[in-house]
Amino acid sequence: MDNYIVSARKYRPSTFNSVVGQKALTVTLKNAILNHKLAHAYLFCGPRGVGKTSCARIFAKTINCLNLTPEGEACNQCESCVAFNEQRSYNIHELDAASNNSVDDIRIINDQVRIPPQIGQYKVYIIDEVHMLSAAAFNAFLKTLEEPPHHAIFILATTEKHKILPTILSRCQSYDFTRISITDIVNHLVYVAQQENIHAEPEALNVIAQKVDGGMRDALSVFDQVASYTQGNITYQAVIDNLNVLDYDCYFKLTDAILKGDVPSTLLLFKDVIDRGFDGQSLIAGLASHFRDLLVAKDPQTLVLLETIDSIKERYNILARLCNTAFLYKAIEIANDCDLNYRLSKNKRLLVELALIKLCQLLSAPPAPEQGKPLQAVNGQQMQQPAAPAAPQQQAPTQQAQAPQQQ
Repeated sequence: MDNYIVSARKYRPSTFNSVVGQKALTVTLKNAILNHKLAHAYLFCGPRGVGKTSCARIFAKTINCLNLTPEGEACNQCESCVAFNEQRSYNIHELDAASNNSVDDIRIINDQVRIPPQIGQYKVYIIDEVHMLSAAAFNAFLKTLEEPPHHAIFILATTEKHKILPTILSRCQSYDFTRISITDIVNHLVYVAQQENIHAEPEALNVIAQKVDGGMRDALSVFDQVASYTQGNITYQAVIDNLNVLDYDCYFKLTDAILKGDVPSTLLLFKDVIDRGFDGQSLIAGLASHFRDLLVAKDPQTLVLLETIDSIKERYNILARLCNTAFLYKAIEIANDCDLNYRLSKNKRLLVELALIKLCQLLSAPPAPEQGKPLQAVNGQQMQQPAAPAAPQQQAPTQQAQAPQQQ
């Protein structure tokens, strides 16, 4: 119990090759190290849990390594690497700007930066959540960031790049970290499950990957939570129950009822969702995304936009064949309009029910008549129009024409 380490820390990347989903950035950093073209300041920005701080630590360890590998990785055997791995290195300093955001904290860094490193070539200062620094702290940091000693390298990490002063941005090389794809998250969770001897269904891991919105740290935290709930046997149903999310089956059943025009079944399915503790907006927003996934599944060229496992893709592909494109366009529009109006509605449940009824009537409702054409009956036959009244006979012109003959 005392030796337990959460997966987010236990499987934290220690080399550039072990970083998930950021290959372009890691290759750039490795090439800069191999070619000895290091900048004096870097800015790592992106969403939470995508590897900003981990890459900063790997970069700091690698540039101080005494025996680099040909691939540009740290050897993890020299004195500098061992000191870093044992968290006793004096060459790497981390500052949490969320709690150390005053001018005095920056002045301490300005004083320390003059001292050369004891082992290795560089002293690296990692400032996390740098956007939390005060304006006065930023101004105190400008001169040091612009002209630091040759042995000093600054790595700034932030989730909100727009809050950083332009004068700071212009002095740094900026690296934008992207959200990790669902496929990469699932593959990494499969690796973790194998290392921990945990049985996990691919569909269950896919639900976890979609839940965390591209963050690997959140994915590993949810993985630990579900693994504790299932005692090492992670199933699709267990993940749905533990995370309390709407699963694929709910949307597939709802779509089947909508395609049949079965209003009672659709409303009953909506009631079941409400009874499970979800609100109407969760259902209608997920339904709009579901129709979008059906739309991209209809064309093989856009199938790559459907980020899910192969078994779920096959279900989308089968159902997409039953839906015409015009229906999906209109269904997405109805669901999206309901989602936009949900917050302003006073009777939210009725709003969602009306949207579901409109969806059921899309395939059964007759087409609207076009302007300039006669109305069409429900059975498709042209309605009989009343006969136009006969034009009155014009007698006066005839009499006027006969008048000259009498003369």
